[in-house]
Amino acid sequence: MRFLPVFLDLQAGPVLLVGAGELVRAKLRLLAAAGARIRWFATDGNHDIGGLNAADAARIEFAVSDPLTASLSGVIAILCAGAGDIGGAMSARAKAVGLPVNVMDDLAHSTFIFPAIVDRGDVVVAVGTGGTSPVVARRVRERIEAVLPARIGDLATLIGRWRKSIHSRIPEFSLRRRFWERVIDGPIGALVLAGRNDEAEAALENISDPSAFAGAHVSGQAEGRVTLVGAGPGDPDLLTIKALRALQDADIVFYDELVSSEILDRVRRDASRVPVGRRVGKPGIGQNAINKRMIEAAKSGQRAVRLKGGDAFVFGRGGEEVEALRAAGVAYSVVPGITAGLGAAAQFEVPLTFRHEALRITFLTAHKAKDADVVDWSALTDVKMTVVVYMGMTAAPSVRSGLLAAGRSPRTPVGVFARVTRPDAQAAVGTLDQLPALVQKIDGGPAILVIGDVVAHSAPWRHQNLNQVISELLEAAA
Repeated sequence: MRFLPVFLDLQAGPVLLVGAGELVRAKLRLLAAAGARIRWFATDGNHDIGGLNAADAARIEFAVSDPLTASLSGVIAILCAGAGDIGGAMSARAKAVGLPVNVMDDLAHSTFIFPAIVDRGDVVVAVGTGGTSPVVARRVRERIEAVLPARIGDLATLIGRWRKSIHSRIPEFSLRRRFWERVIDGPIGALVLAGRNDEAEAALENISDPSAFAGAHVSGQAEGRVTLVGAGPGDPDLLTIKALRALQDADIVFYDELVSSEILDRVRRDASRVPVGRRVGKPGIGQNAINKRMIEAAKSGQRAVRLKGGDAFVFGRGGEEVEALRAAGVAYSVVPGITAGLGAAAQFEVPLTFRHEALRITFLTAHKAKDADVVDWSALTDVKMTVVVYMGMTAAPSVRSGLLAAGRSPRTPVGVFARVTRPDAQAAVGTLDQLPALVQKIDGGPAILVIGDVVAHSAPWRHQNLNQVISELLEAAA
């Protein structure tokens, strides 16, 4: 992120506008709509304001002097559009005195850029692409325009009127935040968005105990809880809407090692983030310590999220954590996530079931060789069963030995699928007798093993066979 989005207070002073033609008039209309005071240097001498209303026109000062020598006293920003070579010179003036400057379509001479804007009164959404693609920014703005309620600005205005009054009655910061969340997400917010502002005002007036409305205990302390959230295999776009809501509501997030940074970016900015996971073969704080931290957070009134890769209840120890929370009397909920097996199936086109070929699926885990040694492999020899092994890279030789000894064919198709749904996802496919060698082709985990005839339907298998056929044809033609 090269450009930090900020909002400029246009009441602090005039904006100096330099340029000519339709380009400068477009910026003139934008600044006028935002209520700015404008000092306009029309470089072609044409001060046609293009149909602005009288109130907007009254805030425009038509300057006739040379902008390169004009006083910059009180100016809060400089904008050049259609200014030609003057733009670079004005940029140098602005930078010399520390004023923000934008020269339209010229990043080298600009210290700020104009985003695409969604304007809902007191709610303004700015979308930028670092100046590289205004068209992309406009497309994103269009999508936001389509989903953002037309009266969301009215809701912000209502909250602004009541903010001081409510805050004086709720001393605790976390409770104040929860109060407004209940207002926004509940019937009061719905009334505003429906255009029934008077009813919304009356509903706020009728809240006799704001702390109780916010969910405080009798003691006045906020009620804490824990939400177990499945983060999925890595792609942040695979988070559920409910998971995103939990991440935005959280006061503290305890996250695993395998949770990607892109997913952590979806956590509310002022929430505490506590790493508690570990990778295979590396030390961690231990499950009991994790349970203790979650319970302490909830009992202190915080909304805690336990963020886990994949799904909390698929080899994520979520069951143990729920039992600990239940025993401690802590309120909890569970948000499911897409498990790695399903992520691999979707990305690499591995149908885990297939009509008449694969009728059953077994999920198992094998951190280490000793995990594989205790598996009853004889129960996994059915050719119509797909076997999905989590965390099986280290134990791959034992997985192969166990299945072969139990009678599964060495020609059974297998796949090693690593870092599924992420940009650096990787796959290696072959047969069961090749499994350890396939693991060696993978540049690190996390990875799952898929064993069964369904792998022969996968995209990597098709591509590998196609490459083999092409190679054989080339050799025959040589």
